Amino acid sequence: MEPIGNVIKQIVKQRNLGDEKTLENQALHDPDVQAFLKQNADKIDQKMIRNSMSNLYEFYSQKTHPNKVMVGYAPQLFLNGKVIDIRYAPTRAKIAQDRKKAAQRRLQLIDLPTRLHDVSLSEIDVTDDRNNVLALIYDFLKKYKKDPHQKGLYLSGDFGVGKTYILAGLANYVVTNMNKNVIFLHVPTFIAGLASHFDDNSRISLQEEIRRLSECDLLILDDIGTESLSQWSRDDVLGVILQARMDNVLPTFFSSNLDMEALQSHFEETRNATDPVKARRLMQRVRFLAKEIVVPGPDRRNSLH
Repeated sequence: MEPIGNVIKQIVKQRNLGDEKTLENQALHDPDVQAFLKQNADKIDQKMIRNSMSNLYEFYSQKTHPNKVMVGYAPQLFLNGKVIDIRYAPTRAKIAQDRKKAAQRRLQLIDLPTRLHDVSLSEIDVTDDRNNVLALIYDFLKKYKKDPHQKGLYLSGDFGVGKTYILAGLANYVVTNMNKNVIFLHVPTFIAGLASHFDDNSRISLQEEIRRLSECDLLILDDIGTESLSQWSRDDVLGVILQARMDNVLPTFFSSNLDMEALQSHFEETRNATDPVKARRLMQRVRFLAKEIVVPGPDRRNSLH
């Protein structure tokens, strides 16, 4: 790295800022430098200041003309033996940005728009229509902090009332504030793509995906009840996932345009057969995992949520 003294001289020459002594004087009179010197007055003498001028100027320079390479990091002064040294710490904005990125990695959206990563539970409109469901979600979060084995919710209601949006707020809260791994899955698209997504050349096998969905900290199954099921996808995919989550009492949330009774009827009919018994067994798992709550209200898809 080029000596800071040479850097100072180059800056002086290029920007016509004055002589080196002037720049050093500006650095010494910087409010943050002055505050640091006063705070450590009993440990700092004039010799230490003279020996530390390159670091003091670097601190001042980075404050006034920050290097683009150091974006997201702020200079800090500290005592390092007989020298006033400089180090770089992430800014609050960078910490918040890194936290958001880490949270996004913990929330996997499968066949859902990435904009759901930006939904904040605290920003969801609290209306009379939503009071009950939001109260239940906050009650779940309170209990979930103490014990991860909690019953989820089954949000039923008409198209566009905001069920997916509300669950996205829940998902983002959990990954951001509780450091849990959440998978948010659009059921109809996932079921329709099973054959093509998990063929012999796939990087991830169907069994691995079933295990991942079965074991994640919190699973959200969105728009269940509109998928076209075969006996195999109902019993060996959806059934296996729900059975595993029931066995381990792992939080599972659902959204659907169907109430639970209508969902059971939906499960009875597959492409090749009608089987009320297996549908009833599958619904036992759904009912064990989640409490049904109706989300009323107008269609919000063409307005703010």
